Amino acid sequence: MRRIPATIVTGFLGAGKTSLVRHLIGAASGYRLAIIVNEFGELGIDRELLLGCGDAACTDDDIVELANGCLCCTVADDFLPTLTKLIERPVPPDHILIETSGLALPKPLVQAFAWPEIRGATTVDGVLTVIDAAALAAGRFADDPAAVAAQRAADPSVEHDNPLEEVFGDQLACADLVILNKTDLVGAGDLARLRADIAARLRPGVRLIEARDGKVAPEVALGLDAAAEDDLAARPSVHELEGGHDHDDFDSFVVTCGAIADGAGFRDRLAAVIRAHDVLRVKGFVDVPGRERRQLVQAVGDRVQQYFDRPWQPDETRATRLVVIGKKGLDRAAIAAALGA
Repeated sequence: MRRIPATIVTGFLGAGKTSLVRHLIGAASGYRLAIIVNEFGELGIDRELLLGCGDAACTDDDIVELANGCLCCTVADDFLPTLTKLIERPVPPDHILIETSGLALPKPLVQAFAWPEIRGATTVDGVLTVIDAAALAAGRFADDPAAVAAQRAADPSVEHDNPLEEVFGDQLACADLVILNKTDLVGAGDLARLRADIAARLRPGVRLIEARDGKVAPEVALGLDAAAEDDLAARPSVHELEGGHDHDDFDSFVVTCGAIADGAGFRDRLAAVIRAHDVLRVKGFVDVPGRERRQLVQAVGDRVQQYFDRPWQPDETRATRLVVIGKKGLDRAAIAAALGA
């Protein structure tokens, strides 16, 4: 029996994973794809975006959402039953795409494919790690050497760790293909430096490519034939040494408010809130009075995007709902008040 190939798409919050998956759906040329999409927060946004891809071969049943928790922590309870149902369909998919949460570690998912229940039916074709070039250039995942030195000088007993760098490092260490995305947001000098820095951290044979808006050809992203579940030892994880992955370093909540008439003012207000509270990621939908379509808002750092994606459905309540993700300790009340909730 042919084993169904599965591709794990990983990368930090806002790197462009959903854009990549959406592009692959549209460029699949009749391939039967099934997608498992995982959200860290309780409000699912990415499945909604994928459902609007416009590809007739990709139906509602082909896109499965697992929300409110990272798959790396719920492999047995959520991921394996979902994957098994896809494999056991009367007409199984040709290929499975798994879009992880931006805070998930890919290695536990790769390990799951070695489980006896599914090992004979599917294999990890490859792990794709998507990187936001602008965030990396800005030092989002790197320690501030001066700040670390000051901490240690004040109290040598303090153990310093950077949860963002650790997650980013694990995602990079597990990659079979690294996609340096959003390259249009950095200059040529920064891009060359980023490529050199990333290449120095990759395992032998791992390819590094550049992309804009997640546009990578299917023949490049799929068909890697990596059989990653047989190559676990070559994919080190700092969290294995620590005895597990702790999501307590991060927080997520939903801000709900009324209609937003002043789109430009709301954008500026949102960017100011993100800077003031060091918010990592914001995404959601906005109700704009007088517009039949809902407005999608996406923010990585204080880079805010707004566009109208599809009409509001007759059976859905129009409202502004935003997922806010950041490090533990976010001032929920202050953020909600500033956004007008």
